[in-house]
Amino acid sequence: MGIDREQCIKQVNQYIDAHREDMMQFWKELVSIESGNESQKEGVDEICSKIAEELRGCGAETQTIQMEKKGNFLLADWGKGREKKPVLFIGHMDTVFKEGAAKQNPFRVDEDGNAHGPGVLDMKAGLTIAVFIVKALNDAGYNERPVKIAFAGDEENGHRESGAAAVMLEACEGVAAAFNFETGYLDDGLVVGRKGSFRMTVEVQGVASHSGNAPEKGRNAILEMSHKIIELQNLNDYEHGTSLNVGLITGGTVVNAVPDHCEIKIDIRFTQKERLDQLLEKIDEILAKTYVDGTKTIVHKTVPSAVMEDSEPVMALFHHIEKTAELTGYGKVKPIKVGGWSDSSLVASKGIPVVCGLGARGKGNHSPEEFAVVESVFERAKLIAASVILLDKDLV
Repeated sequence: MGIDREQCIKQVNQYIDAHREDMMQFWKELVSIESGNESQKEGVDEICSKIAEELRGCGAETQTIQMEKKGNFLLADWGKGREKKPVLFIGHMDTVFKEGAAKQNPFRVDEDGNAHGPGVLDMKAGLTIAVFIVKALNDAGYNERPVKIAFAGDEENGHRESGAAAVMLEACEGVAAAFNFETGYLDDGLVVGRKGSFRMTVEVQGVASHSGNAPEKGRNAILEMSHKIIELQNLNDYEHGTSLNVGLITGGTVVNAVPDHCEIKIDIRFTQKERLDQLLEKIDEILAKTYVDGTKTIVHKTVPSAVMEDSEPVMALFHHIEKTAELTGYGKVKPIKVGGWSDSSLVASKGIPVVCGLGARGKGNHSPEEFAVVESVFERAKLIAASVILLDKDLV
C-alpha cells in the first residue's frame, strides 16, 4: 500500500523536532568514543556496536563484519523485502585523531551554536543523522523502500589494510541510490565529484660509510632521493587537477655517517584515470634514473582509489535532492567537486546514483578546530529523509 508522502514528511519532521536532545546526546557519545584509524580499533568497534543496537531498536537487521587490523564494518537492513529497490546510507566510524584527543578537546557547543570535538564533523554528525533518519522513517510508518546501511571502520586510510572496499562494493549492489553522510560544506555545496587517490612508497638503498674517515666510499641514499624528489614535484599539473605530494621522508641514522637508506611516501590525486596513467609513466622514468652511482631504488605501489565523476546517475540524484530542498523549504543547494577521497567514489564506479557531503555543515576537518553547525544536523536529517520519501521512481 502506498503512503501519503506529504504526511509522512510531516511526521518525520515532527519526530526529529521531538528528539533533538536524543540526537545531541547520541552525537556527544559518539564523539566521546575515540576511534582513531591508526590505533583505536576498539573504539571503532564500540561505535559499531552502539549504532547496531540503535538500529535494531527500530527493527533493522544488522551484521558486523569483523576486521582483523582495522575497525569492523557495520551492515544493516531496515524494511528488508519491500518491492522497491533499497536506498543505501554510507558512512565511516573512524577518525584521524590520536589517542587522548577526546580528553583534550571534548564535545561541547559554543555560544554561536557550533559543536566541537574530534570527529564531530567528520563524520560523527553524519552517523547521527543517518541513524535518526531511519528511526524517524520507522516512526512515521514509511514502507516503500528498504534502507541499507554500510558504515566502514577504516575509511580514513582508504581501506588499504582491510577488505572493507569489497564489502562496500557488495553492499551497493542493486540499490536505487546512495546517500553519503560525509562532511557537509558551509555554503550548502553537495559533493558530486571527488578526485581519485594513489599512494606510493619509494626506497633508496645506498652504502654506509664514515663521513670523516672515508666519505668517498659511501653512496648517499638521501642525496639520490633528493634529486628524485625535485623532479617528482615538477610533475604537478594543477590546471588539470593532477597533484603529487611527497609528504613523508625518512633517512639516515647518525649525522656522521653517509646514509645508506632513504624512504619517501607519495600521495597522488587525479580527476581522470587516463591522467594518472600518464603521470605514472613519467614517475617511472624518474625513478629509473640513477643520480648517485651505486644506489638502488625500490618502488612499492598501491591500488588506485576510484574517481567520483559528476556522471548522469550522480547528477540525477543531486537534482532530486535539489528539488526536494526547494519543495520542503530547506533552501538552495549546489553541486561541487572536491579533492578528498571517500567511499562515494567506490559506489559511483558501479554506475549508482550517489551524492556525498550530506552530513552536518561545518569546517576544519582533521584538525583541533573542526566544528559542525548544530542546527544543520536537524536540517539535513529532514532534507535527506524527505529525499528518500519522495524517491518514488528509480533514477536510472
